[in-house]
Amino acid sequence: MPGQALPPTCTFLNVGQAFAGTQNVSSMQKDEAWKVNVRLQGCDMQRGYLCGSMEALNVPSAETPVVTFWEGEIVDNKNYTFYTGKWEATKDTDVKHWSKFSSFLELQDDVLKDGGKSFDLANYPYMFMRWKEKFFVNVGTDCGLTIAGFYYVCFSRSDGSVHGFYYDPNSSPYQKLELKATNEGRAGYSFATYQFQ
Repeated sequence: MPGQALPPTCTFLNVGQAFAGTQNVSSMQKDEAWKVNVRLQGCDMQRGYLCGSMEALNVPSAETPVVTFWEGEIVDNKNYTFYTGKWEATKDTDVKHWSKFSSFLELQDDVLKDGGKSFDLANYPYMFMRWKEKFFVNVGTDCGLTIAGFYYVCFSRSDGSVHGFYYDPNSSPYQKLELKATNEGRAGYSFATYQFQ
């Protein structure tokens, strides 16, 4: 679109990029964490959209790793705002979850005032997203897991780290997702652009 600045590209948001880490699913009754792998399958910054697969390993109720397909919304104040407006999330729920990220705290007053629409997120060092699992890829719905909720996600543009919190009113609150970008799936080399005169 002429005259409209696109967000700066991020080398960690390319198709095939992999992330690895854990999801802490602890509750009052048990302390539990699963290994998690995520791979980006698509990314369209202009539409504020991305999608991928998430693989949960060592899930006690499943005999095999559980793979889901998810779609994401990038909070850019053009396509999506900090307020979810669906999936049983109220504005209060949104602010409570976004406030768990220290990188959100300087935005919080603006979000409370006008939904954060006055803040330019295009050059902010963090990207905020929602990831919603859509379906199970390799197991049935009787695998012992639910995908009814969604993740509030904070992504670091500088190092590719992902921090998230799962929200589902019927699940343990604030299940923490922590991922780091890996080199798996990245092939070839990239070079800076030079112009000779």
